Amino acid sequence: MQIKTLATLLAATLGSLEAGAAATFVNGIAIAGSSIDTTGLPGANEGRVGFFSDLYYDPNRNEWWGLSDRGPGGGTLNYETRVQRFTLDVNPTTGAISNFNIAQTLKFSRGGNAMNGSAPNPANVLGNAFDPEGFVVNPLNGNFLVSDEYGPSLYEFDRTGQFVRAFNTPANIVPRSASGTPNFADDTGNSLGKRTNRGFEGLAVSPDGHYAYAMLQSSMLDEGGGNGVYNRIVKFDTTSGNAVAQYAYQMDTAAQGRGISSLVALNDHQFLVLERNNRGIGVGATLASPDKRVYQIDLTGATDVTGVSLPSTGWAAGTLVSKSGVLIDLDADTLAALGNLSPEKWEGLVIGPKLADGSFAIVAGTDNDYSVTQNGSNVQFDVYYNFAAASATSIPSIECPLGQTTGCVIAGTTTAASITPDYQLLPGVLHSYKTAVGDLAGYIAPVPEADSYAMLLTGLGMVGVVAARRKSRSV
Repeated sequence: MQIKTLATLLAATLGSLEAGAAATFVNGIAIAGSSIDTTGLPGANEGRVGFFSDLYYDPNRNEWWGLSDRGPGGGTLNYETRVQRFTLDVNPTTGAISNFNIAQTLKFSRGGNAMNGSAPNPANVLGNAFDPEGFVVNPLNGNFLVSDEYGPSLYEFDRTGQFVRAFNTPANIVPRSASGTPNFADDTGNSLGKRTNRGFEGLAVSPDGHYAYAMLQSSMLDEGGGNGVYNRIVKFDTTSGNAVAQYAYQMDTAAQGRGISSLVALNDHQFLVLERNNRGIGVGATLASPDKRVYQIDLTGATDVTGVSLPSTGWAAGTLVSKSGVLIDLDADTLAALGNLSPEKWEGLVIGPKLADGSFAIVAGTDNDYSVTQNGSNVQFDVYYNFAAASATSIPSIECPLGQTTGCVIAGTTTAASITPDYQLLPGVLHSYKTAVGDLAGYIAPVPEADSYAMLLTGLGMVGVVAARRKSRSV
């Protein structure tokens, strides 16, 4: 029996996920938007921490990782892409989080050159252009798997951030014209494949490491574009690097820029999905009607849509990915430090340590876009907020030339303004939630392949078999 089928059997043995269960908010922390990573370099384009395009907790090493995206230049300026290893205290009883600290900064590189956040140039060649959005650790070898929006691509890096290989993106997802010419930089001339800035946003890995699952942020150009409600989950074989299946996921609505931001594996067929719109506290965002929710989904029985064209709505040619009730409503819980308002970009989601009573901590995090905006000439500005004066419909904000505290104006105007102590860069936010005991009964933490077989047999009560096998190997 192959190990890659054992996770399914073990999940069935240990129990299944309770549909519709809800996690309980424990607490949250706001991390200063001015925080600098371990490069020690000041400035938004150098060492300012980019919170959190994705989160990952590695239970094998007790390590937390926070992924930065293509940088504060929005793809128009150089930025050496990176991931941060951080430490975080989690109360083993309550699940409360505290004491966030950056421990290590790893920059991604390929062939001696930085993987750069600048958009592909020329537009039909990816090169080292990189917009990282999803991050997991492959339990088989400890390497990093990182999904990218430009390609969209799935890359593997070693533990030092050096490029190892690229997976093979399915042809139907590559952004291109009707004649087949790709444009990875923007949608100009494209009519097929993923939309710009809507590539592989979510990434998960099966507990045994044999499969990676990359999820588009929203529908493709030829499947509803900005108005489609279906997007795709692509299943990759981590040995061959090839896609072996695609599945159709239905979002609640296509309104207000809705899309998915994170994908978390519970086992090899059940996942958590973070789905959100573009409303809430964010640079240039609209505050009204934020909507950020975490769902449970299951690929079991879903149709492989590799060769199927999805309509914008009303698809009935097969079975969609099943979707249960809301596990977490991220808008329902807010922090006083942010004026009790919901951030726009909830993008990171991870299952953390198992707690003393058998429940789990789930941690969600936000992307603050480095608290930077820019004009049409690529001139950047720091954006400061006064959360003490925030209301349900507005937050006083000021734009200052990057790295300066003079020459500031009220955001969106030319009216001069001064920074007072109440103003701060947009923080990164982490929330902790606690599941009820049994809510994640189907969850299998990533384990090294050598331990997967022993884990299965132990779970089935076959401890003696495990011991006998170990003894035979030592002879």
